Amino acid sequence: MTTQLKLSQEPFSKLPVTIAIISLSIGLFAISFAAIFIKLSENEISPNATIFNRLWIATIVFGLLNGINGIRQRYSCNQSAQKLPYTNHNWLLLIGFGAFFAASQLSWAWSLTQTNVGTSTLLHNLIPLFTSLGAWLLFGQHFDRKFVIGMVIAVGGVTAIGLQDLQMATDKIQGDLDAVLSALFAALYVLIVEQLRTEFTATTILFWGSAIATIVIFPWLLFSDDKLFPSSGEGWLFVISLALICQVLGQGLIAYSLNRLSSGFVALTFLFDPVLTSLEAWTIFSERLNLSCWGTFAVVLLGIYLAISSQSAVKAIEDSTLISEP
Repeated sequence: MTTQLKLSQEPFSKLPVTIAIISLSIGLFAISFAAIFIKLSENEISPNATIFNRLWIATIVFGLLNGINGIRQRYSCNQSAQKLPYTNHNWLLLIGFGAFFAASQLSWAWSLTQTNVGTSTLLHNLIPLFTSLGAWLLFGQHFDRKFVIGMVIAVGGVTAIGLQDLQMATDKIQGDLDAVLSALFAALYVLIVEQLRTEFTATTILFWGSAIATIVIFPWLLFSDDKLFPSSGEGWLFVISLALICQVLGQGLIAYSLNRLSSGFVALTFLFDPVLTSLEAWTIFSERLNLSCWGTFAVVLLGIYLAISSQSAVKAIEDSTLISEP
């Protein structure tokens, strides 16, 4: 399996750094529209149906990519592709990944119906922080003073956001909690992916994650009053864009850039995502953020930066940059 992974990554090992940075920039820009497309699609269908459509479309695309990649490897290597290690243990990990991925996406989609896009995206991007905490609790990893200081600053900023929303409306608090919960679920599936990456390629993991998450959500939709599919061309445009632009194109370009850029560097660049999303929401939805909100954003981003840039947190977030963002 190691040989297969090396062969599949070899063509990209000579990727120029400049092209890798451009790929990363485009990927981050594509992913920043996830909250926008989710909010737009929720004008026609529920958050549950929105995520369901995103997942089944992405599953088909990732399945096609896996098939093409398998055929290419078989004919280019002059040997049969090695069988992937679908052991019982790995199946449990894949199922856990898909279940937590579904829970994370559903929580985030619901939060976007209760609070503004910028705040929801910011709280959702606490994923690297929760990932590091999970590594400490589950694997006994120790963290230095820089990480602890960053965590305290980030948590303080999040608390300030909650207090601001409490003064505005109580329903925004529920949206904030849903966004934080989505980050927690995402951290759990990131920790699972860290185990799977030693056995499977990134595209294979994303395919099974999307497929299993689709299966998890589908029965829920059947027993609810939610409409499964959009009823207009505009609605379909939003959910297809969500799947293709944010999940396939965005994540694909980020995975492409990781062949030349360190995952630690890529993780830090995700701190720009809430800012990009807030600017897009301001442009599209006229969501205005006052000076105190921007100040609180800066505090949280500073805390996350300090936490995930500490040397002790690098191992914990090693693979989180690939799939931690929708």
